[in-house]
Amino acid sequence: MELQKNKAAFDKLGLGVAAISYDSVEALHNFAERRGIQFALLSDAGSKTIRALNILNDTVPADSAFYGVPFPGMFILDAQGRIVAKYFEDDYRERFTAGDILARQFGIAPAAAKTDVEGKQLRLTASATATSVAPGHRVTLALDIDLKPNMHVYAPGVEGYIAIDWAMKATDAAKAHDVTYPASEKLYLQAIDETVPVYRNHFRLTRDVTIAQEAKIKPLVDASGNFSVEGTLRYQACDDRLCYVPQDLPLKWTFHLDDLDRQRVPAGMQHHSDH
Repeated sequence: MELQKNKAAFDKLGLGVAAISYDSVEALHNFAERRGIQFALLSDAGSKTIRALNILNDTVPADSAFYGVPFPGMFILDAQGRIVAKYFEDDYRERFTAGDILARQFGIAPAAAKTDVEGKQLRLTASATATSVAPGHRVTLALDIDLKPNMHVYAPGVEGYIAIDWAMKATDAAKAHDVTYPASEKLYLQAIDETVPVYRNHFRLTRDVTIAQEAKIKPLVDASGNFSVEGTLRYQACDDRLCYVPQDLPLKWTFHLDDLDRQRVPAGMQHHSDH
């Protein structure tokens, strides 16, 4: 369903979308009609392709009706059908989302949950790849930062100065992953005769968060089905003459929690282990 929400973005990139499942053609047809899926759902009888790709979920007992399911993930193929990237999580309950891959693999700017924040020497827009999420979903957060003219901030790795830093507030709602920083530029500061790594003008920081499992996230959801994750951007801006007092800007993203789809197909279509 999350793939379907982002299908137009894949279409715009000239990419096709297909999903592989061990379910029967009839079961997949039932699901596609019920959920309005408009891309190919491929039935992998006996999980032959799943095994060939070495993504069979080996934590499922062989006598289980769910035996044959893959670890959830995505492959990106080029025009010749060669795998150029893959996105899989260690925990089968967690998964990369289509929005996350559009941001990470194809550089599509996150466009949801936008909030503008004004600082003394910069302004930023905080955004995310989705506003509606489900337990285990991996979502990209982004900070699009615009420094005022003649200003710079120090990049990570600088010595003797305060580097820009994006911290997330600890919460049971989501697990924060490392920040992805863009390449910095080397700036020669004549006043102190030093060359330092900095950011100027416009730049973007991104980081992923993985939404917690249902038991942890449900108690944190309000009556409208929403929850938030928060953070802080700390920076010290400088111009050609002096450095200003370090600033801490509050950050916040609000999401709506979607319920997991637990509706099963009619009994006659349900998968049964033939192992």
